[in-house]
Amino acid sequence: MTEENLRGQISAKEDEITRIEEDASKKDASAEAEIEEEFDPKIEATQAKVDEEETLRDEAIEKAEEWTNKKKEKIAAAKIANKTLSQLKSEKEKALNIKLKEIANDKKSKIKEIQGEIKSLEKQIAAIEKEKAKAAAAAAAEE
Repeated sequence: MTEENLRGQISAKEDEITRIEEDASKKDASAEAEIEEEFDPKIEATQAKVDEEETLRDEAIEKAEEWTNKKKEKIAAAKIANKTLSQLKSEKEKALNIKLKEIANDKKSKIKEIQGEIKSLEKQIAAIEKEKAKAAAAAAAEE
């Protein structure tokens, strides 16, 4: 083989390398477009789903915080209401006991007063009966 012939083969091989590089470059661009076409819609749809889910998550977190605060408020309000209820029941019981005691004392004093009047009347009856017995004895003695 001659030097010219060898240089020609080298040149042909270099041309083949250039053609392979250009072909690979075209395939790179084509592959990128093909992969983008396949995956970009899926990526966009999934990104939209991620955004939606993150928004819903954030809303849920916000609502959970609101409900946690509302829960704390309602626990405190229920505690206050229960305390007030207990106080009212206690005051009711005390007021009823005082009222019943007053009624019992009033009843006792009225009964005592009436019993005193009954004793007085019984004494009067006893005195009248004694007078009748005296009168009967005197009448019997006169006969």
